[in-house]
Amino acid sequence: MKFHITTFGCQMNVHDSQWLARALESRGWEETGAEDAQVYILNTCSVRDKPEQKVYSELGRVAAHLRRDENVFAAVGGCVAQQVGRGFFERFPFVKLVFGSDGIAGAPNALERIAAGREERAALLDFVTLYEEREQPDQPVAADESRQAFVNIMQGCDNFCAYCIVPYTRGRQKSRTPEAILDECRLLVEGGVREITLLGQNVNSFGLDKGGVGVSFAELLRSVAAIPGLDRLRFTTSHPKDIAGEVIRAFGELPNLCPSLHLPMQAGSDKVLKAMRRKYDMERYLSIVDGLRTARPDISLTTDLIVGFPGETEEDFQQTLDMVERVGFESSFSFKYSDRPGVAAVNMEPKVPAEEASERLLRLQTLQNNITRECLKNLVGARTDAFMEGLSRMQDGDAVSWKGRDPAGRIVNVSMSETAGLTGMMVPVRIVEAKKHSLVGERTGEPW
Repeated sequence: MKFHITTFGCQMNVHDSQWLARALESRGWEETGAEDAQVYILNTCSVRDKPEQKVYSELGRVAAHLRRDENVFAAVGGCVAQQVGRGFFERFPFVKLVFGSDGIAGAPNALERIAAGREERAALLDFVTLYEEREQPDQPVAADESRQAFVNIMQGCDNFCAYCIVPYTRGRQKSRTPEAILDECRLLVEGGVREITLLGQNVNSFGLDKGGVGVSFAELLRSVAAIPGLDRLRFTTSHPKDIAGEVIRAFGELPNLCPSLHLPMQAGSDKVLKAMRRKYDMERYLSIVDGLRTARPDISLTTDLIVGFPGETEEDFQQTLDMVERVGFESSFSFKYSDRPGVAAVNMEPKVPAEEASERLLRLQTLQNNITRECLKNLVGARTDAFMEGLSRMQDGDAVSWKGRDPAGRIVNVSMSETAGLTGMMVPVRIVEAKKHSLVGERTGEPW
């Protein structure tokens, strides 16, 4: 069978799709382009309304493929699948499988049964109380060209922030065992992976659930960092209420722990943070920032921000602007608040008018663009290693432009004579120019 996966949303969804593709290929299936697929798999996101609407649009495009092959069918996984469930069967008869985040472990076998005609349709929507390990290779598998990998360390969330649908679509927090995580990381490194990103809805609360065995996230981090051959280690996402001093200190103590952290602030007003049920205030948040910069002065901090949360006043919003400037985030993901079904904020009043929220978002993003520009300008002249991801999309002149990332994850474009063979390599560079959202470097040594 030929299959095609379309992924919406977060890095956890990207990782889930990569795992699902490997599991299907191990059964003899072939991943292909959308035009040739017999099975279309959509891995979905419902954190905001727009990604959800994209799912329905994509299914409309899949329906067109039914005209060439009546045996074509679709599967919908992820958060929208958990939310809508069997409703997909009624609205889109060609959808034969829906599976939530806890049901993905059973998706490959279910797809096989449906493709073979042994089952008409299936719904894998039950939440589980403990993390169900997914099938993994027992021998090292050659890394793909990028030599980068994601590793799930947990699933779900227990925080129930007032605006967030994640606990309702991904279930309660379930941690993997440290042994399973370390085994997976070791096999990846033995197969040639040089950079690993540990994933979880709230990595800082790893182990603080029924699946926990007394190993903290800081201890797990140190164990993974100690794997021989691992050049770079990252993790996401962190909740400020749970980040431990041990994790903060690790940035200054583990050489391969990258100097970057995504630390969602969401708002700079204590009143709004309380309404959001974030369980920290700005004094606590700023103490974390100060601790991180003491441990690793060159750390790059990024964040998430919501504008127009119910009850947010102009004064509250101004506090957010002040805090964005005070922290000096290198970049941020900022969004207008939107109601999601079932969350507490749906019933909160007063709602901020859409026009006012849009105007605030523009002001915030203008401020962020100015800060980002200054942060990047300050790096001109610095020397670093760029981990090459491939050829740049924009090519200019006779030399070949390559796209890499420095240890903090910033994009660094480098012109070199090679036309191939550098993906997955570290290239020593000196930063010579700052663009709006990226850097330009010149090569100063041999790739390694």
